[in-house]
Amino acid sequence: MSTTVRTTSTAERTAAPRRNRRKTVATVVYSTTAVVVGLIMAFPVYWMVNTSFLPPTMIRGAVPNFFAGSDATLQNYERAIFGEGRAPFLPALTNSLLTSLITVVGAILIGFLAALAVSRFKFFGRHTFIIAILIVQMLPGAALLWTYYQIIDGWGLTNNIIGLSLLLICASLPFTIWTMRGFVLTVPPDLEESAMVDGCTRAGAFWRITFPLLAPGLVSTGIFSFITSWNTFTLALVIMNRPESMTLPVWLRTFQQLNRGTDWGALMAGSTLVALPVMIFFLIVQSRMTGGLVAGAVKG
Repeated sequence: MSTTVRTTSTAERTAAPRRNRRKTVATVVYSTTAVVVGLIMAFPVYWMVNTSFLPPTMIRGAVPNFFAGSDATLQNYERAIFGEGRAPFLPALTNSLLTSLITVVGAILIGFLAALAVSRFKFFGRHTFIIAILIVQMLPGAALLWTYYQIIDGWGLTNNIIGLSLLLICASLPFTIWTMRGFVLTVPPDLEESAMVDGCTRAGAFWRITFPLLAPGLVSTGIFSFITSWNTFTLALVIMNRPESMTLPVWLRTFQQLNRGTDWGALMAGSTLVALPVMIFFLIVQSRMTGGLVAGAVKG
């Protein structure tokens, strides 16, 4: 009996280091793969930023330059912001910021109320409405460009931030409603009923109990709406066709001219300026989204 116990314990002691080695090897492989994939994905961003600081002679050279070093210059940014012969930068930045802000607020407000309606209330046609959301999401945006333009032009909102924002809100609503519906369904109505038993009104129970738990969903959909509106090109090109009405993605198109070619240095500098607000916005919102997730888990 004792021999069997000793044999079993010896086998367990021998197997334990093997399992630990396998876990260590698996961890190293997964970590290395993640680092390699991350570097591959980050390299185009690095190349864009690095090229934005290179002088034109080095950009057009046969040998690639992976680091600007002492040759770094701000001339590309000067040409991008103050260069002549193209739409000005500051009006395009203002148009993009205002359009994105209106789109985020409108999409979250309307989508949040619609998600609450289809999740918490039973009414005729609710399932049809949900299916219609999916169908609308599948429609290609390019197929609706002419219809969009006719509607906005009929309302006299071409080259107007309000007109473009209305279209972007409509484009963001299907995803916003569908995503927020999933968040609302994860919050049981019993929480509100318990708060109402303790003396809260229905509105008070919603704002004190339910709304904080839905904050991560609002942030997620807000990020999607912001990125969609900030990066939209085709729709902005059709609706905002005047130089003073351009948004930043359309403004980048002015760096490519048929008679002069493409100013790659200024284009990379402009692309860096366009990407910078998105990165800042995401870094700010990411911490709040994480905090909201933790708070929701504790309150739940």
